[in-house]
Amino acid sequence: QVQLVESGGGLVQAGGSLRLSCAASGRSFNRNTMGWFRQAPGKEREFVAAVNFSGGSTLYADSIKGRFTISRDNAKNTVYLQMNSLKPEDTAVYYCAARLGQLLGTIRYDYNYWGQGTQVTVSS
Repeated sequence: QVQLVESGGGLVQAGGSLRLSCAASGRSFNRNTMGWFRQAPGKEREFVAAVNFSGGSTLYADSIKGRFTISRDNAKNTVYLQMNSLKPEDTAVYYCAARLGQLLGTIRYDYNYWGQGTQVTVSS
């Protein structure tokens, strides 16, 4: 069992930055692929970024590539999402997710555990 708790969301102006954190509890954190997804009002939950168990491989959605960076600290059981050059269209609830195993993936149904989400609002 894995529990995930996100933090770091908030209100920021366009062009600003935020850093989201996801603290994980439970065993085998360093064996799991970790991902970030987001869901805007009236839209489906969409993939943002993923990082493999070691942090050596990452995967990004095209819409945020070059602006967001995912990373993890296995010693702290924490995964991060550094978000720069934020745009109003990045406004959403951001969810941390864990996937058993070592494969990166963009499909939400492949992720086994989810956090409660943290709101990110970007004003224009």
